[in-house]
Amino acid sequence: MKSFFIYIIAIIAGMSLSFEAAIGGTLGKTIGELESTYYIFIIGAMATFLLVLFFGKGDALQILKVPKWNLLGGMLGVVYLALLVISVTLIGVGVSVTSVIIGQIMMSIIIEHFGLFGSSKIKFNANRLTAIVLLIASLFLII
Repeated sequence: MKSFFIYIIAIIAGMSLSFEAAIGGTLGKTIGELESTYYIFIIGAMATFLLVLFFGKGDALQILKVPKWNLLGGMLGVVYLALLVISVTLIGVGVSVTSVIIGQIMMSIIIEHFGLFGSSKIKFNANRLTAIVLLIASLFLII
């Protein structure tokens, strides 16, 4: 039962991505794409601060001891969100999010195949190739 709940959480995370894309794209048309990205990160940082303040259980000072490449996530988040906001203003939410999902799955398969960043090693196989081909087909269908 616990694993089913985790899938639901992941689905909700994906749904929130679509909301964020639509809101960021609309905001980007009004105030600018980079300004929209900045605003979203500022609000997100404030919300995360409150979550950490009231519910955090970790040791934030460990940030000084981790390998520096572990800190790239923040920069990649900015790249991701800025490119998403820009693409939504040009091609719409549906095509943008579909493209993002394809990119995420393709890179996830590569990361798992090689076991990069401490992830589990899961070899590339015919099923994964079929999934990628079908995802790319879905992009053409949604366009």
